[in-house]
Amino acid sequence: MGSNNGSANETPIRPVWVDSFALGEYPVTNKEYALFIKMKEHSSPPFWKEPKYLIPEHPVIGTSWHDAITYCDWLKELTGKPYRLPTEAEHEKAARGGVEGSEYCWGNELPSNHLGGRNSYLTIKGTEGKNGYNLYNMSEGVHEWCADWYDPTYYTISPNRNPKGPNRGSRRVARGGSWRHLIRFTRCAARSSLAPEKQFSDFGFRCAMSIC
Repeated sequence: MGSNNGSANETPIRPVWVDSFALGEYPVTNKEYALFIKMKEHSSPPFWKEPKYLIPEHPVIGTSWHDAITYCDWLKELTGKPYRLPTEAEHEKAARGGVEGSEYCWGNELPSNHLGGRNSYLTIKGTEGKNGYNLYNMSEGVHEWCADWYDPTYYTISPNRNPKGPNRGSRRVARGGSWRHLIRFTRCAARSSLAPEKQFSDFGFRCAMSIC
């Protein structure tokens, strides 16, 4: 876990063990989130009525960390399955797709169409992938909320088995997704964060589940 080719918050590189878990093939979509809004009578996120963001198979955007947690709790109640947000370590494990030591799950080189920017087009689910774990859009698309509090120095003190982040903080970890960045593919080890109440147009999430 980690990299020496990015920011200081990605160091030191170290082996990390995570117990078995499942992760959604795709980020949660507008179609799925609409059902949650209707059944839970939950407030819709910003940008919900903007036509360019309303495509049913697009990742839902503008969800806060609290919205993502509420969605997972609702899905858990609805299905009886232990849905939750992934930890940061789980997300990096999943993003690598079984490949170790590479910047991206496919290697170290960016594809020729790597440029993006604030005016780029948000693609529907499944456009990037699948990786070695049959997961899609792990590096392209929206930033995805993780369960952990964020600490830029956490790697220096984190346990090497099932790290869950610091006990407190002011920002929550997000992983993956560079839709609105100049480079629209995020390295497997790249870390980002945001205050949990914020609702940005390039933030979404996908659900995880513990496996006994």
